[in-house]
Amino acid sequence: MTVTIRPAEKRDVPALAELIEEIERYYGAADTDIQPIDERRLQVEEALFGAPPLASALLVEDEAGDIVGLAAYSYLWPAAGSSHSLFLKELYVRGTLRRQGIGARLMGELRALAAARPGCSRVEWMADRDNPGAPAFYEALGFSESEGKIVYRVDSGTA
Repeated sequence: MTVTIRPAEKRDVPALAELIEEIERYYGAADTDIQPIDERRLQVEEALFGAPPLASALLVEDEAGDIVGLAAYSYLWPAAGSSHSLFLKELYVRGTLRRQGIGARLMGELRALAAARPGCSRVEWMADRDNPGAPAFYEALGFSESEGKIVYRVDSGTA
C-alpha cells in the first residue's frame, strides 16, 4: 500500500480526533475512559493549531485519503547545552499497516525535521515497558535505550 506522510492540517482535526480514540483503545482504555468526540476535536485543534500551538504532527495518509497513523511531537529546550530537542510523544500506525516500513519512514521524517531545524541537537522519545513491540521496533531501527534517565509523572489535577 502506498501512503503519504505529511504535516497535519486544520482540515485533519476530525480524522485525528477519531484516530486518537483508536490509539486510546490500543493502550487499553475502556469506553468510560474515552473522551467525547466533540471535546477531543476541540483539544486536537487547540494543541495543533492554537496560538501558540502546543505540538505538531506528521500524518500517514493512505491511498483513499484516510488518516492511518501519526507522529505527534514538540520541541523542548534545553537539550544538550543551549540546544533543543524534538520530543516524539506518540508514534502510531494502524494495526493493518504495521510491519510495512511506515513507522521507520515516520522516524526518518522526524530525524530530518530535527536535522533541518537550527539548534536542534537530537530526537528523544519514551516507550512503555508493557508494550514489548515498541522497544523491539526501535531496536530494529538501530536505536538503543538511553541509560541514566528515570521518567516521573504526576497528574496536573485537571481533566
